[in-house]
Amino acid sequence: MGYVVVLGEALVDLLDAECDGRPVFRQEIGGGPLNVAVGVSRLGGDAQFVGSLGDDVLAGRIRSFLDAAGVGLAGAVTVPAPTALAVTSHAEAEPDFRFYGEPPSYGLLTADDLDVALVQGADVLSCGSIALLCPPVLAAARRAWSLTTGLRVFDPNVRPRLVDGPAALAELRQVVAEFAAGAHLVKLSAADAELLYPGEPIEGVAAYLRELGTGTVVVTLGADGAVVAPAGADPVRVPAPKVRAVDATGAGDSVMAALVADLLVDGEPAVAVDWHRRVAFALRVAGVVCESPGGAVSMPTRAEVLRRFAG
Repeated sequence: MGYVVVLGEALVDLLDAECDGRPVFRQEIGGGPLNVAVGVSRLGGDAQFVGSLGDDVLAGRIRSFLDAAGVGLAGAVTVPAPTALAVTSHAEAEPDFRFYGEPPSYGLLTADDLDVALVQGADVLSCGSIALLCPPVLAAARRAWSLTTGLRVFDPNVRPRLVDGPAALAELRQVVAEFAAGAHLVKLSAADAELLYPGEPIEGVAAYLRELGTGTVVVTLGADGAVVAPAGADPVRVPAPKVRAVDATGAGDSVMAALVADLLVDGEPAVAVDWHRRVAFALRVAGVVCESPGGAVSMPTRAEVLRRFAG
């Protein structure tokens, strides 16, 4: 079994909590791509994180956390910036993220920083998320995308507060189209789809991305499961398991992690029903994540998922 290179952001999430009856923020290590890397490692895969990390104590904690999770850091670089923060609230159905840190520590990876051998040797390359809104990281991702000989997976992981106005949204759509055109797999959420392509039905968004050149599209629907549109097959809705959800942070990232972990073991499925099976398992992984607070810290092992949904 080979390894996945996950290129994107690592940061610190500040999540609503309570201490002695007073509202406080609970500190958790996060970032969509970091969550994916940790999720892959917990599921038994070899994951390498590629991105820029700050030069402060919080960055040290991120490095220690990734190292303890078994995620490789050979492709990570240290930059002279404090670690970016994401303050997260859950007043609405979708979490709201406000980001702090300028320039963001996760946005300073350059194309010249890439470990070419590491990228070229990967069986899977995963790119996406808010780091691609930063021109240096976008250039690095484009170079990595062109260098890899493995499978390419992409997740836009849109954060509306970082998309400032119609022009920025149009530019983001172009970036999504560019990466989707060369992707073997695109995973996005229903909220991503609505922001990028307002008013379009989920199956229509999946069909559009397939027309651009994506092999398989998976759109997560929260508690309603996911839509999977495999190459050469009609979109199918896969239900999510019933769980006792307490925190959905990282759930979508865990779906991507599970799909990538299976790609590392077995490559791309040859028939649509195998994609349906893999998505069903990925939704179980997300269910376990939702039953624990935090994102990366709640990524389960394969054995934990099988125990939770035994029978």
